[in-house]
Amino acid sequence: MFKAALLLISITLLTGCSSKKSLTYNTDRVKTEHQVTQPPYKPKSKNWITTSLYKEYKKWYKTPFRLGGMTQDGVDCSGLIHTIYKDAFGIEIPRTTREQVLRGHKISKNSTKEGDLVFFKTGYNKRHIGIIIEEGKFIHTSQKHGVIVSQLSNPYWQSTYWQSRRILPE
Repeated sequence: MFKAALLLISITLLTGCSSKKSLTYNTDRVKTEHQVTQPPYKPKSKNWITTSLYKEYKKWYKTPFRLGGMTQDGVDCSGLIHTIYKDAFGIEIPRTTREQVLRGHKISKNSTKEGDLVFFKTGYNKRHIGIIIEEGKFIHTSQKHGVIVSQLSNPYWQSTYWQSRRILPE
């Protein structure tokens, strides 16, 4: 029993956002939550990029985190961004954060705009990615809350911020 608990704790601590094999979970509970909730976030901007991203956000809102997932039954951060870029903009980007961080060109945190990618170092050899939906806000997958919009000004995201990249044409 102790070994099983220790193994479970170890797996939980070592899990990050990457593309590995999917984990299984009870989909009945997840589907119910996904159907009943509505996103509280409403964009202020009405430009085409924000509008496209908001449509994607509404589709994915509260989809649970699932390592290696790429469906509304569960998705990880890099899978979400890969799918949003494809569906909102018709642009294929790699599936993993390791490859996504090599796309586009690096930009300063202060010059990010809608559609830019933001990367975070969330632990030893762990990376996280989100996409700017409007100034200071980004869509990403939270392990605890699923797909949400967060503030870049949040102290946690400020302390783990790594870099921003632009893929969309100016």
